[in-house]
Amino acid sequence: MAEAEKLPASNATPRRITILGSTGSIGCSTLDLVERQPESFEIEALTAHRNVDALVAQALKFRPSVAVIGDPAGYDALKQGLAGSGIEAAAGAAAIDEAASRPSDFVMAGIVGAAGLAPTLAAVRRGACVALANKECLVSAGALFLAEVERSGAVLLPVDSEHNAIFQVLEADKPESISRIILTASGGPFRTWTVEEMATATPAQAVAHPRWEMGAKISVDSATLMNKGLELIEAFYLFPVEESQIDVIIHPESIIHSMVEYVDGSVLAQLGSPDMRTPIGYTLAWPSRMATPSARLDFAEIGKLTFEVPDVVRFPLLRLAREALKDGGAAPNVLNAANEVAVAAFLNGRLPFAEIAATVEEVLRSDAWGTQVPSGLEDVYELDALSRKLASEWVQKRSC
Repeated sequence: MAEAEKLPASNATPRRITILGSTGSIGCSTLDLVERQPESFEIEALTAHRNVDALVAQALKFRPSVAVIGDPAGYDALKQGLAGSGIEAAAGAAAIDEAASRPSDFVMAGIVGAAGLAPTLAAVRRGACVALANKECLVSAGALFLAEVERSGAVLLPVDSEHNAIFQVLEADKPESISRIILTASGGPFRTWTVEEMATATPAQAVAHPRWEMGAKISVDSATLMNKGLELIEAFYLFPVEESQIDVIIHPESIIHSMVEYVDGSVLAQLGSPDMRTPIGYTLAWPSRMATPSARLDFAEIGKLTFEVPDVVRFPLLRLAREALKDGGAAPNVLNAANEVAVAAFLNGRLPFAEIAATVEEVLRSDAWGTQVPSGLEDVYELDALSRKLASEWVQKRSC
């Protein structure tokens, strides 16, 4: 991480934080803000999946109480890298859950995919203030997850730029005044591509997002518009609206991060440069605000803002996500799990880009689900595992 310029402090008392997924894009952006205001924050725990070298470097720099690597194969390297530092080293999924359970004022839930569900729940169950950057928690287990938030008294703060934007302008205590929520989408790298052109898209092209710097998985989801589909489902659980009150609009400039329309016709929007440090900073300092190095908007230079209706023919995953939300039951869980398998296969060169959507649709249409409704977390995990199995079998049939 490059040396960060120090910014004015936002709080006198240091806030103790845990970062789940510290070596990913969300985790690195969070640490960038921490580094700029070192007197405002202390680190309790850092976790990563496999990137031992990056985790060691972060731990030695930010001095957490514990650093955890998810892949047990990395434990020896982590322990050796932290030798003599006084920082505890641990490994494995259970150790990540334990890290989330440790006392801290704030938890950044930045682990990508369904793997983030268990540790995020561990933080929720102790009543922590949780900044949710893992949309799959709500997609896979929305009602159950929110029931745990209600039971524990945890505070849930949305980190996704779109949901964070809504959070900033929504009068949540007056749901009757809300007409609709409008999620904006950049359109991704293939916004103007034809179906034929997308059929030959490579992983390198898919992760080359025109506006945002993100990890590979979320970048591919942006290229397919699945990311917006997952956000649509997440918005349903986060905010007091019905599915019919959530719209999606393509906004290539990524300046307006989302909007709320009220019954009187007023539309409130949150604007900013496409920099995740803005929404991350909002959650880090909530209910106050903190200084961030995000570029300020020059409206004269921007000139104009444009909007387009999303094309669900070229980007069918957005349609499938809305259908899954309407269907309820197992459908959102199945949608998410099948997509994770398909995206991984695409990134590994085993599945063409166009087959990501085909894989998800095939698994969703399976007779295996019936009218299942997860009644507990064990059901959620079982559905996830079965969905991945079916998706893997389909990928095997259709692989390159």
